[in-house]
This record gives sequence, C-alpha cells and structure tokens, in this order.
Amino acid sequence: MAKPLPPPFDKQKVVAENRRARFDYFIEDKFEAGIALTGTEVKSLRHGEGSIAESYATVDGDEIWLINSHIPEYSHGNRLNHQPRRQRKLLLARREIAKLNGAITRQGLTLVPLSIYFNGRGRAKVELALARGKKVHDKRETVKERDWKREQQRLLRRNA
Repeated sequence: MAKPLPPPFDKQKVVAENRRARFDYFIEDKFEAGIALTGTEVKSLRHGEGSIAESYATVDGDEIWLINSHIPEYSHGNRLNHQPRRQRKLLLARREIAKLNGAITRQGLTLVPLSIYFNGRGRAKVELALARGKKVHDKRETVKERDWKREQQRLLRRNA
C-alpha cells in the first residue's frame, strides 16, 4: 500500500528563515521550489546551519538561481567541501518559471526566499515569494501596527 504524499508547504524542519522579508516587502504570492545542493551542503543544513537573510532569487533564461545565500562549510568535510556563498539552482516547473519571469518583468516584483526547510520526504525546499517592496511610510505603519498588537496583548493579559 502506497503512502500518501504530504500536502505542499508541509514544513517538517525549518533550517533558515528570512524574517526581514516580511518587514521589507508586501508578499503577493508564495511558491515552493526544490534546491540543487551538493552533499556537504545538505549535511550543513541538516545541522541547522544556513542563512538567507540577504539573499534573493533571479531568473536567468529558463532557470532560477538563489543568490547570496550562506550555507557554511561542513565541519567534517574534506577537500570536497562546498563554497559557502555559491549560486544555487532552484528547481521549478517551466510554467512556474515563465509565470515568475512575467511577474518580475511586467509588474516589477521581486523574488524573495522566505525560508529553507526539509519537507516530510526529507527533501530540501525553498519557500519563494513574489513580493513588492515597501516604502518608508509603509514600514513605519507596520511598526505601529505591531506595537499596537503587542500593547493589546498586554492589556488583555492584565485584565484576565
């Protein structure tokens, strides 16, 4: 009897998260992409190391590349260790790549990685977002809203 496939975005183990992206961008749409990694990169990620804080994705022809992501060298790796900041190919269907490329060129959106995680089947995945950049006044509004929600929680806890 075959085991049913997990639903998409079934995050089992989040390795790296780009928390700054939700502050700097309005998230329009989300995609799940596979990532082409070498053996030592997978081992580093399984140890919970990695950062996508300053990374972004770009479309180059019919391929999508993750740029400026940092996966540190594996501690027990030898001469076959990887370069920490190399470009990594993202794996998506051609239709999804064409859709992303159209949104980037026509609408001026940005491809931002939100997180790297291992799904239920043990595969490394990247959660990508089509995002529109926030202006300074939008960021101030986000900070005000966050502070107000925090104050509401304090008041509710005090009264309860």
